[in-house]
Amino acid sequence: MTRSYTIRTYGCQMNVHDSERMAGLLEASGYARSADPADADVVVINTCAVRENADNRLYGNLGHLAPVKAAHPGMQIAVGGCLAQKDRAEIVRRAPWVDVVFGTHNVHALPVLLERARHNETAQVEIAESLEVFPSTLPARRESAYAGWVSISVGCNNSCTFCIVPSLRGTEKDRRPGDVLAEVAALAADGVLEVTLLGQNVNSYGVEFGDRGAFAKLLRACGSVAGLERVRFTSPHPRDFTSDVISAMAETPNVCPQLHMPLQSGSDDVLRRMRRSYRSSRYLSIIDEVRAAIPDAAISTDIIVGFPGETEADFQATLDVVGAARFGSAFTFQYSPRPGTPAATLPDQVPKAVVQERYMRLVALQEEISWEANRALEGRVVEVLVATGEGRKDGATRRLSGRARDGRLVHFSPGAAGSEGSGIRPGDVVEVTIGYGAPHHLVSDSPVLTHRRTRAGEHHDAGTRTGVAPTGLGLPGFGAPLTKGKS
Repeated sequence: MTRSYTIRTYGCQMNVHDSERMAGLLEASGYARSADPADADVVVINTCAVRENADNRLYGNLGHLAPVKAAHPGMQIAVGGCLAQKDRAEIVRRAPWVDVVFGTHNVHALPVLLERARHNETAQVEIAESLEVFPSTLPARRESAYAGWVSISVGCNNSCTFCIVPSLRGTEKDRRPGDVLAEVAALAADGVLEVTLLGQNVNSYGVEFGDRGAFAKLLRACGSVAGLERVRFTSPHPRDFTSDVISAMAETPNVCPQLHMPLQSGSDDVLRRMRRSYRSSRYLSIIDEVRAAIPDAAISTDIIVGFPGETEADFQATLDVVGAARFGSAFTFQYSPRPGTPAATLPDQVPKAVVQERYMRLVALQEEISWEANRALEGRVVEVLVATGEGRKDGATRRLSGRARDGRLVHFSPGAAGSEGSGIRPGDVVEVTIGYGAPHHLVSDSPVLTHRRTRAGEHHDAGTRTGVAPTGLGLPGFGAPLTKGKS
């Protein structure tokens, strides 16, 4: 009898990428995706260790699954991802009903570990200390027919004092450009219109094999991939951002006019304590250079409020940089200590009430800037790649949703364009006139101007989303809430 599975994913884009690989591995091993996740024979939890209370979320989920498993003979629970890499056997100690624990470096072992746990009737804990198989070489069960993640590297060589990622993902390992481009071309040949090049620090791509200009070359090479209409990337580090990358962005037509570049703080003193290796003037100079080359570029960022030792003057410096940069959107976080990071033991931890008050001031400023930027787009015609799962209803008005080329979320009414609005599918491309700019999205209630049916839309209708390459479920920065709570 075919066993069914479901995967619960928490955390960053890399975790989404890894979950699609886990799904592909399980299906290649004969498992079927569960139509009802509550009835799955195998539940995989792909964890994050970055967000506050990540461990509470994991053990809360495991606690809810314990009676489900007791009532479901043969059910298995597997825990992977960053928290599994960190906590290891502690997970089985605290939740002895877990069958498999595996880390970030041995995703490929999941089917074998599940079978071994069933055969031996005992929990299997296997945590590799270094990358064994590059995840992008594994099969994938893609969630989207029109957009795809393409991992260009894993791991990180930076040592930011607030971040636990390098200890969980390891040092940076780069894929060869030919392998990356082969995956991009395969996705495009399968009808995918948009890819996001993914790495912890895409700007340092190529250092491992001795080519510091490799990322700019990779962007330009993506411009020659037949059928590929949109290229995005995340995330760059300001320290390694170079002019050749900006030129490649400006001169490659299918590279989208969007940049998500973490700031973290506008205070040079705080940046120094964070070990961010750049200063606010350098950051703003990159913004200026991008906007000079790409005037309509939409720029978003990440900001941490309340880092240890942050004074009111430090925070004001952050507000000053936000005002100067005029971000289209920002992920804002309240600092909270992460065990195992240098910042967790720094003196002068900022009181929670002070962090909350500063956080609200930052959110208010950024929302004002975002709203102003979106209102400036009223009356403009934008191209929208129609997305899955983002439709909404406002009273009697049914709207579809998608992403503009600059990454902004657009809600639009599906009328006109040669039909009565029917037949617009996820993966199709439309042009609409923006009637209203809200702080977090754009709205068009005018008739659709053009509607282009695509192979991605056909694949979505047919449900053919299985392939050898991963796909994305969203974009950082735009269309997401301006606030993300605590880091």
